[in-house]
Amino acid sequence: MARADSTAADEDLGTLYVVGIGPGLPHAMTQRAKDVITAADCVVASNLYQEFLRRDGTLPPESAAVDAATDGGAVATGGEDGPGSESGTVLERPGGRRQTLIRSTMGRQIELAREAFERVRAGQDVAHVSGGDPNVYGKSDLLFTMAEAEAAYDVPIEVVPGVTAALGGAANMGAPLSNDFCTISLSDKWRGWDEIEEKLRAAAISGFVIVLYNCWRDYQRAIDVVREERADDVPVGIFNDAGRGDAGRNLEDETFTITTLGEANDHDDEVGGMGTSILIGNHETAVWENDHGKHLVTPRGGRDVEDF
Repeated sequence: MARADSTAADEDLGTLYVVGIGPGLPHAMTQRAKDVITAADCVVASNLYQEFLRRDGTLPPESAAVDAATDGGAVATGGEDGPGSESGTVLERPGGRRQTLIRSTMGRQIELAREAFERVRAGQDVAHVSGGDPNVYGKSDLLFTMAEAEAAYDVPIEVVPGVTAALGGAANMGAPLSNDFCTISLSDKWRGWDEIEEKLRAAAISGFVIVLYNCWRDYQRAIDVVREERADDVPVGIFNDAGRGDAGRNLEDETFTITTLGEANDHDDEVGGMGTSILIGNHETAVWENDHGKHLVTPRGGRDVEDF
C-alpha cells in the first residue's frame, strides 16, 4: 500500500492511515477505508468499531486470535502482546497473514500515537480508525499534533475520509444541506462557552444551516442563543446514530425527529449523548411531505424547476 509519492528512501517505511469509517457499519464505509483496514499490519480501533468492522470480515473474528509469540512482525510495546492484552491482539486473517489489533481508548491516545509512529518506522502499515470523518472532530489533528511534538517528520500520514454525522443525518431527513451550512461542536473541553456562543450567533445571523455536535453538552443553551437570531418556526432535525440502523447505541436504534426551533428544547428524551446531532435550518428550510414521510429541504437559492 505504498503511496504514489514515495521515494526510494521511504521504501522501508510503512504508512500511518487515519481512517474514517463513517457510522461504523460496513455498508456505510468507503471502499478505500475497507481496503486500508483489511490490508493494514496493525489496526487501532475502539471496542465499538471493532465490533462493527467484524460484521463483514473487514476485521477477523475474535476467535482468530493467535499467540503473539509466533508473530515475527510484532513491535515491542513494553508489555505482553498476547491475545486480549492491552498492547494488542494478533489475529490470523484468511490465507494466514497476521494482523495486530489494538484497542483504542480516550485515555491512551498519546501512547497509541507514539506506538503507531514506531510501527510505521518498522515498516508496518497502521490503520488508526476514527468514527465519522477524521477531520470532523475526529483523530486526524491529534496525530498530526503528536507527529510535530515527537518530531515524526519521517512518518508518512494519509487521511482516508468517511461520512460524518452531519451528512448521514441530513441524508436521512432529505436535503437540508443543499445550501451553505456549518458544524459547531458544543464541547467546552478545549473551547470556552463564550467562544461557542460567538460562533453560534455568527452562524445564525449569517443564515447558515447549523449542525450541532456533542449535544449532550448545553444543547438547550445553544438552542436559546440561536433563537435570539432566528425565527421559532424554523425547522429543526434531531438525529441519533445516523447510518447505524438498529445498531444504534444511544436510543437503541437510529432515529430522527423533525420539530421547530421554538420547540427543540422540549425533546430532551431524544438527545441521547455522543451519537446525537441537531440540525437547525435557516429561513429557506422547509418541511416537505409525501406519501412516505416528512423531509427537510433547503434549496440552493431561489431556484425553480425551470432553472435546471
